[in-house]
Amino acid sequence: MSDTLDTQKWYIVKRPTENCEIVNDNLENSEVIEKWGPFDSQGDAIARRIGLIRAGKCQPQ
Repeated sequence: MSDTLDTQKWYIVKRPTENCEIVNDNLENSEVIEKWGPFDSQGDAIARRIGLIRAGKCQPQ
């Protein structure tokens, strides 16, 4: 594995459409309402996003 994969952080960002997207370190700051993270793996971010959807904080895509 490369160092990039080992140190990459993942975030969940909420857009104005109420959808939450999972993004890596390269955050697009345009139209971000809320942000959660960083998470150590994409899998952790996916699991957290499911929790946010169940809690009503995000809409499923």
